[in-house]
Amino acid sequence: MAATASAGAGGIDGKPRTSPKLSAGLLRQATYTTTRLGIYTVLFERLTGADGTPPGFLLKAVIGMTAGATGAFVGTPAEVALIRMTADGRLPADQRRGYKNVFNALIRITREEGVLTLWRGCIPTMARAVVVNAAQLASYSQSKQFLLDSGYFSDNILCHFCASMISGLVTTAASMPVDIAKTRIQNMRMIDGKPEYKNGLDVLFKVVRYEGFFSLWKGFTPYYARLGPHTVLTFIFLEQMNKAYKRLFLSG
Repeated sequence: MAATASAGAGGIDGKPRTSPKLSAGLLRQATYTTTRLGIYTVLFERLTGADGTPPGFLLKAVIGMTAGATGAFVGTPAEVALIRMTADGRLPADQRRGYKNVFNALIRITREEGVLTLWRGCIPTMARAVVVNAAQLASYSQSKQFLLDSGYFSDNILCHFCASMISGLVTTAASMPVDIAKTRIQNMRMIDGKPEYKNGLDVLFKVVRYEGFFSLWKGFTPYYARLGPHTVLTFIFLEQMNKAYKRLFLSG
């Protein structure tokens, strides 16, 4: 009984157990998220008019696409490691890769399968990022602008919260199909010497054909329940850090 309690708390030896997936998730955020938000913020400010007029919606979408594609390319190795480590627990014991952490995964993938394998699925990952960031970043900026122009909101946390919730809804609807394609390609295995899927479009065709059209949005509610708070926290922290940066470094 004592051994069971000890194992539940952190292992039979009493040492805390940290999920290997956590390191992969943190590295992904440190590469992908910081890159896309940084590029979007810089380009948005560069393309804002001298009189403070923000870019139009289409230009915002293009900025979001650029930021998303660049961030996705930088973050793909961590994404590949995260996908594999997440899938490992569902595989039979003799098929598990058993990565210890994200760095062990990156080293082993490079050594066993070649460095280019770190960018396997890079194209669908970048395609997903283009869609997600065009939807998320552009819809957030546009929603925020609309709320401010309505006269009922000022540039504060309440406005940021409402705009980011709208952005999360738009992003969920736009990103789920490409998210399915990206995940299945990165997690696919070879069958009789051939890859399970040819490309992202092949994934979508097979899902629609064998599982139904609306399977592309299966799990919409829990997906939004995850993405909504994530989007809210992302933009609230981004807005506050931008304000702090301007106050501390640009006010003079």
